[in-house]
Parts: sequence; C-alpha cells; structure tokens
Amino acid sequence: MTTPTVVVRHVNIGLARRLKVGERSVLTAIGKAPVTGPVAVGPLGLAGDEQADPSVHGGLGKAVYAYPAAHYAFWQAQRRERGVSLFDETLPPGFMGENLTIDGPLEADVFVGDEWHFPHCVLRVSAPREPCFKFNAVMGFAQAGRTMALAGCCGYYLAVDQPGTIAAGETATLVPGQRGLSIAQALAGKWAKHAR
Repeated sequence: MTTPTVVVRHVNIGLARRLKVGERSVLTAIGKAPVTGPVAVGPLGLAGDEQADPSVHGGLGKAVYAYPAAHYAFWQAQRRERGVSLFDETLPPGFMGENLTIDGPLEADVFVGDEWHFPHCVLRVSAPREPCFKFNAVMGFAQAGRTMALAGCCGYYLAVDQPGTIAAGETATLVPGQRGLSIAQALAGKWAKHAR
C-alpha cells in the first residue's frame, strides 16, 4: 500500500483589507497571493499572513488553510456558467483564501486528526472550511458557499503541531489519524443542520 502524500504547489499569504459586500464594508483576509522561499509556520499560522476574524477563521485550531488545486477547474466552470468570469481567466493561487494550494487527497479521503509531516513542520487536519458571505462576494455569486458545501470541495483547516517552515515544492507524508467522519462528511453534516 502506498503512503499518501501532500505536495505544496503554492504557499499563499495576505493582509486583511476592506471588501465591499452589498452596502457594507467588511474586513477580510481572504485575498492571498503566492510567496517564494520558506515561510515560517507558527502556532497561529504563517508569517506575514493575517486573519481578519480569528473567531471564525484562525486561532490554534484553524491556523493554516489548505485547498486542493484539483478544485480550481470546478470553480472556473461555476463562475463561467454564472457569467461572473469576464475573460474566462484562470483563477490565481490563493483565490480561495487558502494558505496552501496543494496536490493531494481530496476531502472524502481526509480525516480530522490526519497529520502532514513536512520536512520542517508538522500540520494536523482539524476541520473543514465553512464558507461564509465573504466567499460569496469574492466568487461573484450569492450561492457560492452553498455550492462549495454541496460539492464537498471545501478544503480543510490545519493546526500546527510542530512549528517550523514550509515552502512551495515540499512534500509531506500523510500519517492517518483516527478514522471517523471525513472532511466532506463533516461539512455535509454541518450544512444539513443549517438547512433545518
């Protein structure tokens, strides 16, 4: 049996800034962009990265957000179908708000407690992303969060078990945690509660 691996395509960071959502102006750090070279990883996330609302995105349990690059084609198609992609552009790394754009297992094969052993740090899967209204605004259509949840392409939050550094191109060995609900199942369960 082959040990699953995770490969980091891009390490993305961003600063909190104002986003206009309807008539409101809200603070968000969803806008991330790739950086080169090693980035320090501490208990609260990546050096140089901000989190606008740590009660929802951030803190010890949600220090780093990883998103599979395989889902980008899905979102480009969603935006094209809704007429919000003006030039049918390729979405840039970090567009989903992720710190790590990865090649690796998708949400149905990732479980809370799974550990990613990188060369210089260890990250642990802690929760699925629960999309919010800010995600809808960035994607350009009102049902983007619901679409993310129903499609199960939410990505996942990571806690930092061993601080260190991380860089694009690095590979992690996945050490399975206790098998319960997958990230996709956990997200579906949370959204089912919202629908009631």
